Amino acid sequence: MPYAFRAAVVVTAAIVALPFFAGTSSATPEPTGPDGGAAGVAWTAAEDGPQQYPNIHIDWDVPITMSDGTVLKGNVYRPADPAGHPIDTRTPVVLNMTPYTKLVSNLADHAGSIPGLSDALLNLFRQIDLSGTPLSGVTDLTKAFGGGELRDFAVDRKLVESGYTQVVVDVRGTGFSQGDWDMLRQREQQDTVETIDWAARQPWSDGKVGMNGLSYSGINQVQAAEKHPPALKAIFPVVPGSDLVDDVLAPGGGFGFNFIPLWLSAINGLKWVPDVQSLLTGKFDTRWLNDRVGDPYTYMDVLLSAYSRTRMQDLDPRVRQMLTDFSSERRAWLGDPGRIQIPTFVTGGWHDLFTYSESKIYNEIPVAPGHKQLLMGNTYHLNSGSESGKPGLPPRLDVLQRAWFDKWLKGIDNGIDRYGPVTLREQGGGWVTQGGFGPSAPADERSKYRRMYLSARRSGTASSVWDGSLSGTLTGETTRMSVAPGLTTLCSNDAAQATAGVLAVIDACGKDSRIAETNALTFTSAPVPGQTTISGPIAIHLETVQDAADGYWVATVNDVAPDGQSTVLSSGQLMASLRQIDDAHSSRSANGDYTDPRAYTSLDRRQPTVPGVPTTLDIALPATRAVLAPGHRLRVDVFAGNFPKGLPILPMLVDTGLRPEHVQLDPRNPSFVNIPVRGDDGW
Repeated sequence: MPYAFRAAVVVTAAIVALPFFAGTSSATPEPTGPDGGAAGVAWTAAEDGPQQYPNIHIDWDVPITMSDGTVLKGNVYRPADPAGHPIDTRTPVVLNMTPYTKLVSNLADHAGSIPGLSDALLNLFRQIDLSGTPLSGVTDLTKAFGGGELRDFAVDRKLVESGYTQVVVDVRGTGFSQGDWDMLRQREQQDTVETIDWAARQPWSDGKVGMNGLSYSGINQVQAAEKHPPALKAIFPVVPGSDLVDDVLAPGGGFGFNFIPLWLSAINGLKWVPDVQSLLTGKFDTRWLNDRVGDPYTYMDVLLSAYSRTRMQDLDPRVRQMLTDFSSERRAWLGDPGRIQIPTFVTGGWHDLFTYSESKIYNEIPVAPGHKQLLMGNTYHLNSGSESGKPGLPPRLDVLQRAWFDKWLKGIDNGIDRYGPVTLREQGGGWVTQGGFGPSAPADERSKYRRMYLSARRSGTASSVWDGSLSGTLTGETTRMSVAPGLTTLCSNDAAQATAGVLAVIDACGKDSRIAETNALTFTSAPVPGQTTISGPIAIHLETVQDAADGYWVATVNDVAPDGQSTVLSSGQLMASLRQIDDAHSSRSANGDYTDPRAYTSLDRRQPTVPGVPTTLDIALPATRAVLAPGHRLRVDVFAGNFPKGLPILPMLVDTGLRPEHVQLDPRNPSFVNIPVRGDDGW
């Protein structure tokens, strides 16, 4: 039977099987594989087909008063009849708390409100294909826009027309909301809980609230769920984080120099855009203006202090607060997903800004698999969902979101709780589903950790500062090899990650490390004879020597193809002075080696290095899933810097002296990567 005919039959059956009220399990197809099989087709039909209500009514800038008197502003999108009047029926509510102003959502929504334009734009994005060119990364970006990402970020009109009320609120101190921006700290978290309660009590609400959104709007979902507001029943966070310091502010102590200044500038600029309508109607909010004058550029002064003061004691106290593990600032940004008790669908990417946290969030949530889900693509921050919507690929993000809320807010038995529960894009392979990931994987899916030792013996495979080898057996040489800070990482996977995926449009940076490796120490294995799977977190153990009081170390694990292309699978970094490991939050393999050595990243635990004296470093690399095809090799790259992704705050940068750094290879104290592998590696 031709595929088009089969799909038409399944779509027709799906529309019949998924009415606007709860279905029955006997009529629900079982999800199978990454695309969900017939159930996945049914979910797509529910999102793309005819909806229950023909129109949408919008209440603009609705005031929501917080317990301290601060007024937030939200747009309320309600299902409406053909005349545009909001329906009388109470509906579930989907809440999005955003710092990027509702104006951005409005622009995206207005494109969707023009008949045919939204679908035309989505189809255009889906048709752009530069695969096979040096700019193939453009395709990943445009297909993400067409893969439901825009609807998750802004307003999903199909969701509203199907019988949901969507509320988009400017967080305090941003957009048209009053107050000082509190950037995901305690007051803003309390605002989110109070807004959930407000939404549940409105006359148009049935009392059930879900949350959606990307990035910042994904993080505050996780934070809110940890606080157990009674009305919050399900969340769908896309590219969320849980430990903001280790994720993006200062992973390993290397401050996020590229992303953070641009991000802060964008939000601080947008928060000054006035409510033009209120100016025209004479209802301008003067408190809004006073709040902006009182807090004109939130955190920009903190950033300036970090890069203008050469001594630790002269830093703005807030810099120290951010980088002190027991400070109130740090505790506010350190989530505890183990407190979440509601259905949660986490979507992330192997090269996302928050990739270190995403699989951890899934693993730590103490609800049954299926009630929690994890979808990880081979993506960056801006191109989530770029591989979707075709046979063998996961459904679009807006389709999964709709199915998730239909299940947990409307009680429709559509099978989404039996999808996955873990759906992964294998780097170097295809999409797979499995019962867990990393430490939560079932025994038959779990990889076994093994050491691969760094060796000075030439591999003959890399044009680098030192072309060493990676071996399953320990070699006898004692060697010191040096690497100096450089700028080749301007074109690297880490630079692409730091720009949220923008630089990834250039394949020579986002998908090939050979430019960056010209200023790195490389260690490359023999080719694998058969397919070899890498699955889980990775740790690099280095014996180092500094020529100064500090050093900045970066390590990547790469897949090297027979033609020489070197593709980063995972990357980690660590300031040598911040090497102290928090064992209570770290993990080890059976032989005692670290698998996830979590550094404190805390200035009050700083231990300057002694020039010339060996220093042991354990560097955590985020969990990943990858396949080395026969003939491919495993490579470890070691760098003495990571600009522009990371740049130490100035006092620590001064302590490095930008001096060369050294890896000390000694069989008595070996350096190695602890890698989780399964298959025919031949090592």
